Amino acid sequence: MPAELHFSRSDSSGSAIPASSVAPALATAQACARRGWPVHPLAPGRKTPAANCSDCRANAHAATGCPCLRAGLWCHSFHAATLNQDRIQQWWGQHPEFGIGVSCGPASLVVIDIDAHGTQPPARDRILPGIPIGDQVDLSGLANGFHTLGVLAALRGQQSPADDTLTLRVRTPSGGLHVWYRATGNRQWKSSAGSSPGRALAWQVDIRAHGSYIIAPGTTTIHGSYVPLGEAREPAALPLWLAQELDRTGHSPAPAIPAPRLVPPRAQQAVLAAGGRRGQTEHTLAAVLAPVEACGQLAHGAGFSDTLNRAAYTLGGLIAAGRLSQQEAEQALKDTAAAARPGQELRIEQIIRSGLAAGLKKPLHATGRRP
Repeated sequence: MPAELHFSRSDSSGSAIPASSVAPALATAQACARRGWPVHPLAPGRKTPAANCSDCRANAHAATGCPCLRAGLWCHSFHAATLNQDRIQQWWGQHPEFGIGVSCGPASLVVIDIDAHGTQPPARDRILPGIPIGDQVDLSGLANGFHTLGVLAALRGQQSPADDTLTLRVRTPSGGLHVWYRATGNRQWKSSAGSSPGRALAWQVDIRAHGSYIIAPGTTTIHGSYVPLGEAREPAALPLWLAQELDRTGHSPAPAIPAPRLVPPRAQQAVLAAGGRRGQTEHTLAAVLAPVEACGQLAHGAGFSDTLNRAAYTLGGLIAAGRLSQQEAEQALKDTAAAARPGQELRIEQIIRSGLAAGLKKPLHATGRRP
């Protein structure tokens, strides 16, 4: 495999795969699986999962039990991640342009995702959630996740994970850093969005763990490659002080929460039929947006983008049929999505814009059929 990704002899094969014998992406995916890291395809040149099949895109359903997964397709993002070498050979052998995503939860990984976006810091209470920073503290020069994580580490008398040479660290194309750790004690740490004030380790510091994925070292996108730093190629055990911080910031395993129940087909038809009557608008919006609202109870990364996109697509179809006001539908989408994933307004707007644009081309009539 690529020179910078040579794995240690702890691999089951006992040695790295020569770069010349297998296509780079396939070799990386195979090596990740041998390490016990389930992998799934990423869209060519991008850091997002490869698209679902048309049926999964058009029909809302839970990933669990989807026949596509049993058929060996890669639908549903990290839910399709596998250790099966035959399937990996099929996926990347036929599509060498795919990138590689690693499902963090089954791999027992906790990855500190440090962003390096040079932007104006938020309010002081959002820089280190749960840790007040007095006005007397000079924050001039603080501009990214490297700085905020360094401040947190200094407060605890510890080395910043960004400087931890004993664990796998991967430089991202944007100048950020992924610091890979191994969860211990069978703990399933929760993921978070670094921009969320509700649960974040620090401003511009994201946690990738159960319910999300991380991009494998060596993957190349249109913006550049994910390149390992230093000599370490194995994730070290999650340091105790970081585990304590994850406990403090709400990344501890959550109690079992049932997945949102999908609207039954008959109910969906009733929603569509009711959509033409102004008095039923609120009921229509509530039914379509229920799965988006339910995402607020689930781990970050748990299909939120697909769920929001499907809701926007459906409402776009109702708008095109003259059964909903675009302004009302768009505002309802934004409000519901922001409540489920606070702090992700820009991403939410992009998803809504895309879903509505596609739905507006396919009017939904009261019979539930499209012309």
